Amino acid sequence: MSDALVHDRSQSGWERIRRNITHFLSLPGVGPTLALLIASIFFATQTDKFLTGRNLSLVVQQVIVVGTLAVGQTLVILTAGIDLSNGMVMALGSVIMTSLAVEFGVPPAIAIIIGLLITTAFGLLNGSLVALVKLPPFIVTLGTLNIAYAVTRIYRTTTISNLPPAITFLGNTFTVGETAITYGSVVMIVVYLVAWFVLRETSWGRHVYAVGDNPEATRLAGISTTRLLISVYGIAGFIYGIAGLLLVARTQVGDPQAGQTANLDSITAVVLGGTSLFGGRGSVLGTLIGALIVGVFRNGLQLMGIPSMYQVLVTGILVILAVSVDQLSHRGQA
Repeated sequence: MSDALVHDRSQSGWERIRRNITHFLSLPGVGPTLALLIASIFFATQTDKFLTGRNLSLVVQQVIVVGTLAVGQTLVILTAGIDLSNGMVMALGSVIMTSLAVEFGVPPAIAIIIGLLITTAFGLLNGSLVALVKLPPFIVTLGTLNIAYAVTRIYRTTTISNLPPAITFLGNTFTVGETAITYGSVVMIVVYLVAWFVLRETSWGRHVYAVGDNPEATRLAGISTTRLLISVYGIAGFIYGIAGLLLVARTQVGDPQAGQTANLDSITAVVLGGTSLFGGRGSVLGTLIGALIVGVFRNGLQLMGIPSMYQVLVTGILVILAVSVDQLSHRGQA
């Protein structure tokens, strides 16, 4: 056998290995998972406190609000949209819930339902303007962000405290071994699992991906893209209400100042989780990993004594890298 033939076969073998590795890394969730593992290993080597059950539980607690918001944001981004209003819609829902329960004597369960209905109504408004009036999602949700912020501040300017236990119940903990876990953390995981199942196993979920990938082809296939988009934004609004309830449970107050940067944090989690800003590609489980990546970096840097401004700097760099990868991947498929 000639040396040239051996060389060609060797090159062919290495090329096959390279393609397999590239294919593996391109699988949904693989990249974010590797990033999370690498970050965790790094911080575990820097501080003994990082891998303790107490600290890992704290990381999850710190991301439950943004992590839940990011579920709704993922649904919207999968349709090639974006929702800038979610943080302020969440804040409005949380203030309504707490105000009704504390100041008007409304039973906590009813107050929570009213708060959820209000956030869902904002979602339906967003969806209707996008699907029926054909306005760009960026402009629509920028407008409703300002509306939600103004309504919240008009309705209430001070923090609401002395909340009934039924409103803050999800902030309570139970123990697994020696680790305390909040009920809110469990609720966040349940929201992710339900969203994952719906997107993966139902026709509605498949249609969400189809609309994000090619809305015109989806419409020609007989699917009502209008109803689908309205439902996506409406469900996202409902999820923002759940995030508002988790916010109240975590902070133990109704705060009209909350949520002002939560929209950007939720987009960060979605992007780091591998969901494409072009729509049609991504996973809510990837979003969960993205939220945990942010939580791990901020927690790890804090344990190392790094100033908070550098934590924000690192998060910004991670977002740019994630979007760059998505952009290059999209160009490669074009």
